[in-house]
Amino acid sequence: MLNIQENVLLAPLTTFQIGGTVRYFADVRSENDIKEAVLWARDRGVRLVVISGGSNLLVPDSGLDALVMRLVGNLYSMSKGKIDAWSGTNLFFLIRAAGVLGFGGWEKLAGIPGTIGGAVRGNAGAFGPEIKNFTTHVRALNVATGEVREFQNHECDFSYRHSFFKDYPEWVITRVHVRLQQVGAAESARAAEETIAEREKRHLQNVRAAGSYFMNPVAPPHIVEMFEKEKGVKSRENRVPAGWLIEKAGMKGASVGDAKASDQHPNYIVNTGEATSDDVLELAENIRRAVREKFGVELSEEAAVLS
Repeated sequence: MLNIQENVLLAPLTTFQIGGTVRYFADVRSENDIKEAVLWARDRGVRLVVISGGSNLLVPDSGLDALVMRLVGNLYSMSKGKIDAWSGTNLFFLIRAAGVLGFGGWEKLAGIPGTIGGAVRGNAGAFGPEIKNFTTHVRALNVATGEVREFQNHECDFSYRHSFFKDYPEWVITRVHVRLQQVGAAESARAAEETIAEREKRHLQNVRAAGSYFMNPVAPPHIVEMFEKEKGVKSRENRVPAGWLIEKAGMKGASVGDAKASDQHPNYIVNTGEATSDDVLELAENIRRAVREKFGVELSEEAAVLS
């Protein structure tokens, strides 16, 4: 039977370490748990909010009058490089587990915080590859109707940091199927370690942040040209890094309260002490305004801001 808790503090459950209490809270480990939580919330007229690894998420300090359902548990099976994973399974855990068995190719995703379900929902990527490159199909449950269906890769509407499931949040991802290539276990471990080392060099590991706060925007041609000339790399899809724009707009290191645009990676808004959600939102708006005024480019949140 589902264990419904009351007045649970959410801050410790997020990588930002920010947020107030939620009225009701439950950990779920299966589709049946989800169905039970949905019925429980519906019977009481309570709003349902779904979270998982707690990354890429800003919770208000005022808390939430809702039932927060958190997908938890590292549950998966693997056969010949095909993985069937519960949505709440930690992505890095899966990368390492597959590597030990000699399957990989997705090691550049190592260190992305959160779960494989969250990665699919936001089509997470790093250093080139995205989760869509490895996903074959996804199982999801519609919390409004109870329908369960499988979405093939092409039905997931993957694009930059986007999927069908972002547009239609009533569909909750429950299982993710990926296909990997055969690699040496030592080779996979080395590739994952190199990725983690690169992330640490960029100050992307073990910081109290929600990952990249803004998506990399599509920019006008002259801005793209400026970026390519300065960095010596080609733009992808006419996008330029939000962190580069933030730095050029003079906002690297900017802060409001204990929320700070990282000196190492300014698209990471870091909780340096006792930052509040209002601190983060005010700093984000200051950054957005500065980039707009300097470049005429509008930044959009990659982080999910709950209210």
